[in-house]
Amino acid sequence: MLYSSVVIRSIAYELPSRVVTSKEIEERLAPLYSRLRLRSGQLEALTGVRERRQWEPGEPLSRGAIAAGQKSLESAGIPAQDVDMLIYAAVCRENLEPATACSVAHGLGLPDHAHMFDLSNACLGMINGLLLIADAIESGRIRNGMVVACESSRQIMDITMDTMLATPTMDVFTKGIATLTGGSGAAAMVLSRKDSLPGHSLLGGVLRNNAACHDLCVWGPDTGIPASAPMRMRTDAAAVLHHGVHLGISTFTAFLRELSMTREELDRIVCHQVGAPHRQRVLSSLGIPLEKDYPTFPLLGNMGTVSLPLTAAVAAEQGFILKGHRVGFFGIGSGLNCLMLALDW
Repeated sequence: MLYSSVVIRSIAYELPSRVVTSKEIEERLAPLYSRLRLRSGQLEALTGVRERRQWEPGEPLSRGAIAAGQKSLESAGIPAQDVDMLIYAAVCRENLEPATACSVAHGLGLPDHAHMFDLSNACLGMINGLLLIADAIESGRIRNGMVVACESSRQIMDITMDTMLATPTMDVFTKGIATLTGGSGAAAMVLSRKDSLPGHSLLGGVLRNNAACHDLCVWGPDTGIPASAPMRMRTDAAAVLHHGVHLGISTFTAFLRELSMTREELDRIVCHQVGAPHRQRVLSSLGIPLEKDYPTFPLLGNMGTVSLPLTAAVAAEQGFILKGHRVGFFGIGSGLNCLMLALDW
């Protein structure tokens, strides 16, 4: 999977103002902690997440996506009328239909010829959307496209904490810890043909899957059908980490071969933000020094599809990623799916 004609023109984001600390979550879970004899500070100690953001109750997902999209267009210097494709790629959507992409496209003022649709693939959604737009640009079908997402952790975190308090067992707590790392935010990326505008060159990438692990992390049901089925999120974190590391190693091996690169040629890495144990284990298994990676999960948590692109944008703002760097985008999502991309910044 190689590209020669695609650049990422801009990456932008929008964050909620409401900050939720791990200490606040533990205070809400005080009866559970007392019952299980857990010490305060366990959530941050286990995950490395100190705080995360949440949108205000009832705030539309499209509002955050539109805000990020507008920033991305302004940064790219591309008028909305020149966007030929918009993909909304978040786990969280406003409705089963119409596509959330429709309200985002309307809010951005996209032209009537633009392709607009939703795409969902757990935490890999935005990177999958990036590749679909890149394919369309590479083939000459379009010149500019945007992938955008807005994630909200408020509802599922509230449900998870209520479940923990109603059923205060170590099994329920363990399977819900990953959910408590959830953060909220929005991000957007604008892609263009390289011959029309400068940007960060997309070199190519590799994907691998292990669909046998599809039941290790589940958030659903999506439709509420049957109506009696409760919304829930459960994660076998240990199994996800174990199988994710093996999938990451095989994907990375194929990635280096496909791009004719060595790991030393990667100047910077931006990974999907899960937590401290995952970061340490995955990067060490790939032989990549922690110093090449930029983490945002301590202050923003796991924002699903938004985590990787938002982290890349912050890393560039902070001068961690500089022009001329070769950068790896490493994403993994429930299913399991792993996708690794290389860019010249």
